[in-house]
Amino acid sequence: MSSLNGEREFRINIAIDGPAGAGKSTVARKVARQLSYVYVDTGAMYRAVTWDMLNQAIDAENETAVLERMAALEVELVPGEDGQRVRLSGVDVTDEIRSLAVSRTVSRYAQIEGLRAKLSSAQRQMALRKGVVMDGRDIGTTVLPDAEVKIFMTATVEERARRRFRELPQSGETITLEQLEREIAERDSLDRSREVSPLVCADDATVLDTTHMTIDEVADAIAHLAEREIAQLG
Repeated sequence: MSSLNGEREFRINIAIDGPAGAGKSTVARKVARQLSYVYVDTGAMYRAVTWDMLNQAIDAENETAVLERMAALEVELVPGEDGQRVRLSGVDVTDEIRSLAVSRTVSRYAQIEGLRAKLSSAQRQMALRKGVVMDGRDIGTTVLPDAEVKIFMTATVEERARRRFRELPQSGETITLEQLEREIAERDSLDRSREVSPLVCADDATVLDTTHMTIDEVADAIAHLAEREIAQLG
């Protein structure tokens, strides 16, 4: 990415955190596209590992078995024509990792310290060259604490459940809106109470309540903050 005078344009890293269903991934993709940055979906990495553990019948309570299996896995995020693709040890699992089974159990695996350490290290490597938009639960607090722009996206449980509910017909799985609300509330509790890298808002993050905002409005707000920061630092 170059400026008009041929010099390399100043780039920053953007960390977007928040609870399940806040719209982080969709917004982060849009922001990355607007700024011509690289999008890193850390949640997809945890989902890929969870999908594999479920297929291998390895319970999250068996941390030794989880970490042994983890040592043999390689998670890759690869740009594709229709968005970012997720490969697990060379196999494309982009669609498979969005199942309800994975959504319901990913928080249990994500709280395992050794698993988080390995994935967090890989995520930091992706951000070394700057120009990254990364979303997750602990990006601004643990993975990229020095990110120049930090956002904490949130919305009511009811609104987040409605958003997830609208996505379900594409997967062919059935669940009631009320069930989704309960599951999202339970996941919030798990994410906030885990000992390793819990879901918290970084002290220097900008909080965006997206309950009554459109995706475009949220993306534009974050892009504006990033452009202002770039202007000040560059």
